Amino acid sequence: MDKIQDAGSKPIKSNLLGHSHEGHHNCNHKDGHDNCKKPCREVLNEARQKLIDKKKKLSFEELTNLSNVSEKKTGELLALAHETRLLWCGDTVEIEGIISAKTGACKEDCKFCSQSAKHSSIIPATTFMSDEELLTAATEVKELGATEFCIVLATTGPSEQIMKRLEEVVPMLADKTGLNINVSSGILNDEQAERLKKAGVHRYNHNLETARSYFKNVVTTHTFEQRYETCLLVKKHGLQLCSGILFGLGESKEQRVEALFELQALEPNEVPINFLNPRPGTPLEDQPLVEPIEALRLIALARLALPDVILRYAGGREITLQHLQATGMTSGINGLIIGNYLTTLGRSPQEDLDMLSELNMPIGSLSNLF
Repeated sequence: MDKIQDAGSKPIKSNLLGHSHEGHHNCNHKDGHDNCKKPCREVLNEARQKLIDKKKKLSFEELTNLSNVSEKKTGELLALAHETRLLWCGDTVEIEGIISAKTGACKEDCKFCSQSAKHSSIIPATTFMSDEELLTAATEVKELGATEFCIVLATTGPSEQIMKRLEEVVPMLADKTGLNINVSSGILNDEQAERLKKAGVHRYNHNLETARSYFKNVVTTHTFEQRYETCLLVKKHGLQLCSGILFGLGESKEQRVEALFELQALEPNEVPINFLNPRPGTPLEDQPLVEPIEALRLIALARLALPDVILRYAGGREITLQHLQATGMTSGINGLIIGNYLTTLGRSPQEDLDMLSELNMPIGSLSNLF
């Protein structure tokens, strides 16, 4: 991956982020989409009154209206998202490290994932990492300021062998590092969720990925309802829930709003924001990237839909936003994954730490929000 330049705290100089346009929703829309007849100013003011003055969440209609705001009002949209984040969550940024503890040979057919055994992508399958490997990785991210460490496994759901390993390594890592230990191991049943809670898992990750109406276009080996049910089980057993979204799968603008509203109803504690980084050998290898300005608008919409969550920068931000990553931090983001991802490289941890320093954003845990 090419070296990514840090945006620092400098604002974008694009006219798309101007504040002077007083037009309606349908002005200068590249995609010609306009489902709302209210002026942009009125839509933004109504959203501010509800989120800031009344501290209440937006309705589906209000979020849809915001998604149709003119591109020339993008600056105001991002500013409202940042204001919302500061009011509801404060200025602290939570850092997490993740590790692919068991990679490849997954039986699921998620079209975006290079770890699926059903695609021609070449990701060598590995067994569950040793205690020493996991401890080394966790220690490294703690030294960078992380408060969270997530163990990710490529699997439909945890086998009994995986469950026993998790019951061993989670308390060991928590005890030796002091980190909150999170897990992502696919679809759970009721007993497994209960066991993970007893083992000391802090937060469980299971992404919805996309809208319910679009899910079948991305995955056919399991259903949206199965994912949603796992999320409900996680909450039932007192684990914090991490459930994210992946933009750029070919979904429509309306389906993006739909997915955000599904997440609002689910009430997760954390929402990772991913942008598709097309992987060779997957069915979506030729899918175009989300445009940078559109990505910033999606981040802002996510914050406006989900004012009280940890909204975490996750996969694809480097290739999608490039030098605009600092702008995302002032558009609603208040968490990030530091270092590498599961099968792709992130930028250097120091670049992220420097970015946060330049933005005067303190690093710490946000678990106390819940």
